[in-house]
Amino acid sequence: MSKRDYYEVLGVSKGATGKELKKAYRKLAMKHHPDRNPGDSDAEQKFKEASEAYEVLSDPDKRALYDQFGHEGLRGAGAGGPGAGFDSMDDIFSQFGDIFGDMFGFGGQRRRGGPRRGADMRYDLELSFEEAAFGTSKKLTIPRHVECETCDGSGAKPGTSPTTCATCKGRGQVHHRQGFFTLSSTCPHCKGSGEQISDPCTECGGKGKTRVDREVEVQVPAGVDSGTRLRLRQEGESGSRGAPPGDLYVFLQVQPSETYERDGADLHLRKEISFVQAALGCEIEVPTLEDDAEETITVEPGTQHGDTKVLKNEGIAKIQGSGRGNLTVHFDVKIPTKLSKKQRELLEAFAEDADIPFKSGGFFKKMKEKLSG
Repeated sequence: MSKRDYYEVLGVSKGATGKELKKAYRKLAMKHHPDRNPGDSDAEQKFKEASEAYEVLSDPDKRALYDQFGHEGLRGAGAGGPGAGFDSMDDIFSQFGDIFGDMFGFGGQRRRGGPRRGADMRYDLELSFEEAAFGTSKKLTIPRHVECETCDGSGAKPGTSPTTCATCKGRGQVHHRQGFFTLSSTCPHCKGSGEQISDPCTECGGKGKTRVDREVEVQVPAGVDSGTRLRLRQEGESGSRGAPPGDLYVFLQVQPSETYERDGADLHLRKEISFVQAALGCEIEVPTLEDDAEETITVEPGTQHGDTKVLKNEGIAKIQGSGRGNLTVHFDVKIPTKLSKKQRELLEAFAEDADIPFKSGGFFKKMKEKLSG
């Protein structure tokens, strides 16, 4: 079954602003929220559909991809890329907790004291220019919190169990009535868990989690650039009470190249040539990405300073789609600052033959001859 147009799902025009998108999503989320439609699979599906549409259209980069290529363009971002949808309702509540907090008054968490998806984590990874160009595999050491093995994540000493919080009666929320309004806030005694631990686990201190270092391998595709985000599903903080872990987001920072300037998938290279090579033409070698090999190119006679030559498919792999960018060689014509006597004589002879005025007597000599004639 094909996906519906995201703008159609939210009921907005393609020129909708971020504020209009959020307003439309809030309205649909309020209508189809699972807590307001228990057991209604159709409402849950519409809730997920609206959330996926908003997840894409509220992100400028994802929206630009969608506007240009539609759903097919979003699939090109790879695993965990934009438009991949949500694996569970917890994914939605975690991502848009601020919106649900505004609507329901408790920061997007649906139920206190129940299973709770783990928090997402961020890792900033620096890559060399070559690693980004060709792709690489990296092993990361990620410190994260996992359920305590001693107490199985309960936080209570083995042989004991948490008790229901007497303040909030296990709801995790306390209510305060002010006139016609009832305000809800997190229970100050149980911190929203709905439970109290009188005899805490000595291993985790009653937190239910301990810190461990986990080694994670991330595959970096060829063609990434600074700002690229890779998503590793369920490699974030562990969930509570059997809920799934959060995700690990790896943000990439690519070091600049000493040889090339990069523009997306295209590369630019400045190559210095002498004014004689520019005038007469020649063959020169320029570096390429492939195994640091050099390629011979032809400089056409009469090449001017700033002229370019494009080498097709010698750039970076395109992260969206297939193929590679181009390598553009920019010619810098170098003028010598010192000349030998013979070189000067040859150039003066060339200038006189071409009727080009020049300094060092030739110009004034010619003017004198014209005036005396």
